[in-house]
Amino acid sequence: MSDLVNRARSYATEAHQRIDHRRKYNDEPYHVHLSAVAKLVASVTDDGEMIAAAWLHDTVEDTEATLEDIEATFSRPVADLVEELTDVSRPGDGNRSVRKAIDRRHLAQASVRAKTVKLADLIDNCKDITRHDPRFARIYLSEMHSLLDVLQEGDTRLLKRARKLHATGMGMLGLKALPEDAWVPSAETPHIKRVIAPRFRRMFAELFTAMDIAEPLFSFDMRTMCEEVETVMRHHYQDVASVRSKGRVQGYIRRSDLKAATCAERMRHFTADQVVEGDTTLSDVIHVLTRHDYCFVTTLERVVGVIGRDDINKPIVRMWLFGLITMIEMRLVEVIQETLSEDDWLSCLSAARLEKARAMQAERERRNQHCKLIDCLQLSDKGRIIVEHPRLLELFGFDSKAAAKRVVKSTESLRNNLAHAQDIVTHDWAQIARLSRRVEELSEG
Repeated sequence: MSDLVNRARSYATEAHQRIDHRRKYNDEPYHVHLSAVAKLVASVTDDGEMIAAAWLHDTVEDTEATLEDIEATFSRPVADLVEELTDVSRPGDGNRSVRKAIDRRHLAQASVRAKTVKLADLIDNCKDITRHDPRFARIYLSEMHSLLDVLQEGDTRLLKRARKLHATGMGMLGLKALPEDAWVPSAETPHIKRVIAPRFRRMFAELFTAMDIAEPLFSFDMRTMCEEVETVMRHHYQDVASVRSKGRVQGYIRRSDLKAATCAERMRHFTADQVVEGDTTLSDVIHVLTRHDYCFVTTLERVVGVIGRDDINKPIVRMWLFGLITMIEMRLVEVIQETLSEDDWLSCLSAARLEKARAMQAERERRNQHCKLIDCLQLSDKGRIIVEHPRLLELFGFDSKAAAKRVVKSTESLRNNLAHAQDIVTHDWAQIARLSRRVEELSEG
């Protein structure tokens, strides 16, 4: 194994382990899937950059790493491959069908090398999904069919294998054909769409926007000397600035890159997926920041602001996230009450937890604040009830108790860090990214 591949293996494995990322159906550590994809790629090529990208292909989407991190740690060619393999659609683009169409067009423009890695990814995912989830497999096989049409330039051996696997999956499900648009609400989150009532849609999807948290962007002419730029940026505690040519912004420069004579020599061009309009939703901003170090904001088609991950710690975003978690918690109570009797859910909790809940209920009653006992439970208590009842696990789309426990634990961590003014970006980025991806679905009545 080359040094590049070995470093990519270690980097990806550790990145996914830090967030305890596991495969959905068998609860295996996520690096098992990455290893399978890398082995498939290695079976058809000895290209170290491709094999490294196979290890790293989900790192930007699922972990704290950005494309800039991949470039700095490995190389620009490896980062380019990972970028080609990373979905570009945003939560606000529409439902799953619309988002997958956007990602398909992005993949269609990818290099032959990236398409080969994607074929390996499809092969391993298809085996897993068709074996464990026949309902969702219908959706996945339709999407896979569309992807195979744009992956024909990839390695012919893997393409043939992927097509055979697709046909086998169709046969296992008794299907002769699938429509191009086979999207339906996924079995992954069957109740998630009812979490937020329609009247709250504007609050979570539209009320707070990119411009509310963007910082003004310093701007320099291309001919400005880097030494001068570095002095100004350091004095004003700025890490990034835009670069102009003939009065128009053409790109940006990072303070850490200022090691040349002029800005022009170190300028980076904006990528289409890291520039948003001022009224873009916070969920879409967070999606950009899962891929890139910076999200740039435009007004009247001019780049005027910048958002970094640290800006997600701002009060507006914290209020938005806390409200979202509160609405989800309210929905948990509703589903528990709709599904279980009080005796059923009481049996899930320890005597100590019930005693605390009853004490809180008594105190509220003393203050003439009538409430039910279930309203006095903590988030961890409600999570415990879900974990202990198979029917609730199914309703919320969990395949195991372990998966439910991880989600409850990470949500509780984010909620606690929000409440105690802790740094949520450092501690809870993966959970923030997951929540933001669900906002559009959560807000559909």
